[in-house]
Amino acid sequence: MLRYFTVPVTAFAQNCSLVWCDETMDAAVIDPGGDLDRVLAEVKRLGLNLKAIWQTHAHIDHAGGTAELARRLSLPIIGPHPGDQFWITGLPQQGAMFGFPPAEAFTPTRWLADGDTVRIGHCTLDVRHCPGHTPGHVVFHSREAKRAFVGDVLFAGSIGRTDFPQGNHQQLLDSIKERLWPMGDDTVFIPGHGPESTFGQERKSNPYVRDATP
Repeated sequence: MLRYFTVPVTAFAQNCSLVWCDETMDAAVIDPGGDLDRVLAEVKRLGLNLKAIWQTHAHIDHAGGTAELARRLSLPIIGPHPGDQFWITGLPQQGAMFGFPPAEAFTPTRWLADGDTVRIGHCTLDVRHCPGHTPGHVVFHSREAKRAFVGDVLFAGSIGRTDFPQGNHQQLLDSIKERLWPMGDDTVFIPGHGPESTFGQERKSNPYVRDATP
């Protein structure tokens, strides 16, 4: 079964998640935006074998530590979708703009596309391409565990910003309704910032994407 533990990192309190197979203890880290020593301390505490970096998108608070971590531990970088290439290229500028430690661009070991899967130990997660916040944003969904790691697509009570370059508000709404909602109301999602929620709760109460009342 898939397990996970979330570590808030950077001044933006970005939810960096460690996900692992509880049979093999093989793990991936989702969105290592920074504070790598803190993340690696949790890897050690949990007894994990870190095998890969999974990237939802390439904004600085999610990807600022990716290149350094990949280099330090010889880890493959899986994701995001190629639509975020320009964000990856601009990571050094993003870091300077937002006062982050120096950040490096990187080349993913494997780009992801809608319908792909990623695997860690005996656990397989589905990949959904959910553009709108960024054009190359992806989401990782475990049907078995009923968990989705959604980056900055959806939050408890809110949605991702779309005022960055190549953001698209309608595209984001479509991604949520067409690609997240079918995962099921009882699916718990881990957002890029803030507390967890369920898709069912957001369909009821989120002012941006709740279902229309009769």
